[in-house]
Amino acid sequence: MGGFFGVNSKKKCVGDLFFGVDYHSHLGPRRGGMIVYGEEGFQRSIHNIENSLFRSKFEKEIDRFTGNIGIGSISDYEPQPLLMQSHLGSFAIATVGRVKNIPELKQLCFNSGTTHFSEMQSGEINITELIAALISQKNSIAEGLIHVQNVVKGSMNVLVMTKDGIYCMRDKLGRMPVILGKKEDAMCVTFETSAYMNLGYVHEKDLGPGEIVLLKSDSYSVLKEPNEEMKICSFLWVYYGYPTSTYEGVNVEVARNKCGRLMAKRDSVDVDIVAGVPDSGIAHAIGYANETKRTYGRPFIKYTPTYARSFTPQSQTERVFIAGKKLIPVQELIKDQRLLLIDDSIVRGTQLGETTQFLYDSGAKEVHVRPACPPIMFGCKYLNFSRSSSEMQLISRKVICDLEGTDDISSDIIKEYANPDSEKYKKMVEEIRKRLNFTSLDFARLDDMVESIGLEKCKLCTYCWDGEE
Repeated sequence: MGGFFGVNSKKKCVGDLFFGVDYHSHLGPRRGGMIVYGEEGFQRSIHNIENSLFRSKFEKEIDRFTGNIGIGSISDYEPQPLLMQSHLGSFAIATVGRVKNIPELKQLCFNSGTTHFSEMQSGEINITELIAALISQKNSIAEGLIHVQNVVKGSMNVLVMTKDGIYCMRDKLGRMPVILGKKEDAMCVTFETSAYMNLGYVHEKDLGPGEIVLLKSDSYSVLKEPNEEMKICSFLWVYYGYPTSTYEGVNVEVARNKCGRLMAKRDSVDVDIVAGVPDSGIAHAIGYANETKRTYGRPFIKYTPTYARSFTPQSQTERVFIAGKKLIPVQELIKDQRLLLIDDSIVRGTQLGETTQFLYDSGAKEVHVRPACPPIMFGCKYLNFSRSSSEMQLISRKVICDLEGTDDISSDIIKEYANPDSEKYKKMVEEIRKRLNFTSLDFARLDDMVESIGLEKCKLCTYCWDGEE
């Protein structure tokens, strides 16, 4: 994933920018960057934050940078924000999204006169530079952003900063949020509302799908009206959104709590302790425990000072290593107990299977598992948070292929397995339970998950569960 934050202020913006970007650190572990504009022109800094915290690398910039307008980003891949110069003048740019048609867009740029792109160590180009090149094909920043929406397949949120203001663009189907905040002497733009709360800003506006605005220090102007259709990612509320953040008027913690309550209403298992896999499973578990009047407990604690979110490392080997080291058991709360464990999801099953085994090894009598979303059937095509290189890494797909006796499975067959009222679904769930050694397994239903979010299903992207685009 990744996140960004921008500030346009009547006075020095660097402190707000620093903390606003830092509050996005849970979204990307590899690169952090800030660019400000002031009397000394543009000042930029990008650091590798793979083995350190954002604030530890950027504290010096608070005193060194000067300016009243700035943007910054947290990235899980490419270095950014970038400082560009074109016939449109100098501008800074930060992006969050996924581009599926990179070869086509590179050729479009070459055909339009672009001669080269800088190549990263991986051999790939920087997507943010590609987006900047597409913007520069037009006669204004606003026209260029509309051009990006028209040609990019996937999803793309963009901040473009000039000395005149910050252009803010939400991708055309609104798969990710772009939110404006305001206080007396400044306005900000953010991915997470939690990023501005302690900085004195209040909510001003959620950009609509495809909407483009120009952010000033005390106002904003709409350059492109929002589209009607929206497909915001449901996983914001299930997993990767920060608990204190609110998108489209729906708070993450509240939605997770409600999801846990709805799961409990369909369940009748008898257990001693209800626990959530930290961090995103905790609110679901609290909702479940409150609904059932079962004891909520913490039979294991996440060691937070040094271990990052386990989905963020690039390699599966490193993800498994971190998942196995970051949870420390409280054996007095585990021994001879019947535990019900709520995690946000099961993707490959590796981490949750190992967590279950260490609970057994610590003396648990039973481990019942309740994922807070349905079985994941399709790899995400639109965002970068899903890191499976192949859909066949998904445990649900592996099980389906084994049950069907072939790897050549049609989407229609997969959708049969996605139906929680079908016999195929029940066989799939039972096979997953056996492979991961759970005492029992029951997934949240898609209709309950959608109800917990509270938006119309047609406004939510649920592709990874039901294959509906």
